[in-house]
Amino acid sequence: MKPAGPPPGLRRAALSVACLLVLTAGAGLVLALLVHLAPLTLALVATLLMAALIEPVSRRLRALRLPPWLAALAGVFALIAMVSLPLVLIGNQTVRQWPHLRLGLRRGLDKIRELILGGPFPITAQRLDALAEDLRHALVKSAPDLATGAGVATQGVASILIALVLLFFVLKDGASMWRWALGLAPARVRHRADAAARAGWEALVAYIRGTVLIAFVDAVGIGTALLVIGIPLALPLALLTFVAAFVPIAGATVAGAAAVLIAFVSNGVGDALLVLAAVIVVQQAEGHLLQPLIMGRALRLHPAVIIIAVTAGTLLAGIAGAIVAVPVTAVSYRVAMVLRETPAEPP
Repeated sequence: MKPAGPPPGLRRAALSVACLLVLTAGAGLVLALLVHLAPLTLALVATLLMAALIEPVSRRLRALRLPPWLAALAGVFALIAMVSLPLVLIGNQTVRQWPHLRLGLRRGLDKIRELILGGPFPITAQRLDALAEDLRHALVKSAPDLATGAGVATQGVASILIALVLLFFVLKDGASMWRWALGLAPARVRHRADAAARAGWEALVAYIRGTVLIAFVDAVGIGTALLVIGIPLALPLALLTFVAAFVPIAGATVAGAAAVLIAFVSNGVGDALLVLAAVIVVQQAEGHLLQPLIMGRALRLHPAVIIIAVTAGTLLAGIAGAIVAVPVTAVSYRVAMVLRETPAEPP
């Protein structure tokens, strides 16, 4: 008598698990390839994000009958100006106010030293000086060597240049490039691929617009607090906050630290603590209220999904994962929905 095989339910479960393992292995290989080509991967991701941000400028310039190449070039320069303007303003004002800032920094450090020595901490001046020297040595030791730093800087500059060149061509020839790519697909799936890609692009644009709105709210909130407290460089720091808001976690941390540092070296410990409190309040409101609500409405995703996506991206790939987690989730969701709703045959 022929022995009975495994039950049908078990066979289906085993087949599903096998398919899942194959897909996971394929995804792992793709991820490893992307990590191996990290500069190019970052350049491509940055190109898509920048194109979604600045494409309306190029489109409006084309509507004014500017040549496509000139409209694309103007869009690239507009993006460069938007990023470099706060850095230039902060640099110029810092150079002009450097004597005052240096004196404030020295006074602030002396005051902190007096507070530590005169406070409840059981520490002597010699021990405090030894701790400061150990901290300085640790920072010097942990800093990357010259060769490593030069290599990282070279890769970063190369990625930026590649992204800017690709951005120019995307703004100039994006439509024709997509038509060419679509022509490579089989004719029977072109309409579904086109509909899915357009929906994904709309989701990416919605993400960028939501990020711009959140960055504006952050800049207004922190800039207003700096003006009320009376901190110098309030306008450049607000612009820096706006630009830094496009980089989740790290951007807000850097901008907030810069604001607290300027407040400390210019106005002392008290105003620095006030600025720190204002930065924490604004960032907490942005991270737990504005980010989920605005992004959820713009991307048609539940706030819980956005929080989970950002957390997963951060755990998997750090800052880079946090940057791409939300747009990747939104684009994937929209593409999947359109593919499910679009009929197999063109109407």
